[in-house]
Amino acid sequence: MPLVMMQSLIDLVSHVFFVLVVFWAMQALKTDVLIKKHHIPQARILYIVISIAVGYSVSNFFIDFVLSIQNLFFLL
Repeated sequence: MPLVMMQSLIDLVSHVFFVLVVFWAMQALKTDVLIKKHHIPQARILYIVISIAVGYSVSNFFIDFVLSIQNLFFLL
């Protein structure tokens, strides 16, 4: 498998994994006090968008961290 294809697959799996982890972790928050009555669909969309944004950011952090560590080995 070419290196670019492998890197893309790892990135995709990482993004999906961290979005799901953030979505699962956000379920521990008590958000019902922040939501207005009869605005449940908007709250669900916001919940999903926040999960995607935070999960993507965390995934990018870990991918960049691993790549930086790999690049450090080239210096040694």
